[in-house]
Amino acid sequence: MKFALIDAEKTHHSVSDLARVLGVSREGYYAWRRRGGRSTRTADDQTLTTKITAVHEASRATYGAPRVRADLAAAGVHVSRKRVARLMRQAGLQGVHRRRRVSLTRSDRAAHLLPDLVKRDFTAPAPNKIWTADVTYVPTEQGWLYLAVVLDLYSRRIVGWSMSAEQKTPLVADALTMALRHRRPEPGVIHHSDQGTQYTSREFAKICRGQQVKRSVGSAGNCYDNAVTESFFATLECELLDRTTFVTHDQARAAIFDFIEGFYNRRRRHSTNGYLSPHEHETCYYEYDNAA
Repeated sequence: MKFALIDAEKTHHSVSDLARVLGVSREGYYAWRRRGGRSTRTADDQTLTTKITAVHEASRATYGAPRVRADLAAAGVHVSRKRVARLMRQAGLQGVHRRRRVSLTRSDRAAHLLPDLVKRDFTAPAPNKIWTADVTYVPTEQGWLYLAVVLDLYSRRIVGWSMSAEQKTPLVADALTMALRHRRPEPGVIHHSDQGTQYTSREFAKICRGQQVKRSVGSAGNCYDNAVTESFFATLECELLDRTTFVTHDQARAAIFDFIEGFYNRRRRHSTNGYLSPHEHETCYYEYDNAA
């Protein structure tokens, strides 16, 4: 660092002579001194690291460089992903990483009678057109707590969920009922799931018929046919479940509710949405639709 050399030798030579020999300006040296002896880049990096740390903490210590960069950009701070990644490494900050999820599906032989209306096309033209659904388990010291969700393919928002100590049809029926009650879709919304017995039961079929919901199922034992919901569960596991130990079912229920509604739906940036949260992505859709 040339300015640091000038600072070290100024007792033996004039600042003007040192600056001339080193090819820098005298004014630049004094500006460097006023900044406490730090280069502009170093000072900027320290300021940016403070902002990166705040974003990382607000993400519940889950964001990696791409989502941190998106959060900074939303606040008017535009930097490269590589720079964010470098500063995160230097600060000891890192995102969490997904692990492969174990399926709970118990297939029903009658499921082949239901069509696959999605066929791995995980896009939707608007909210409340295609929903996907699945069940996962949450370990607690009281035993398993099962979680069923309904996810909107347009925004990746969790629009319905239910938790129970039993993995039976009421678990998935309650999740669908919540989605229908809160979203009020037009008749014909597609509900896509795996071939689990809960989703192919007569009780669940009756609810779907009564609410004009079209049932759709993927092929047996193929997680790729319901990859979007599987992806949400992987996010839930690596960003919450793998980092927390629950003593009771009530503790797990509260934490999962907070994760879904307090973070995932409203704040967590989703790469499929152009790094907008599900809530922001839907808000943009409705604002554009109303303006058209």
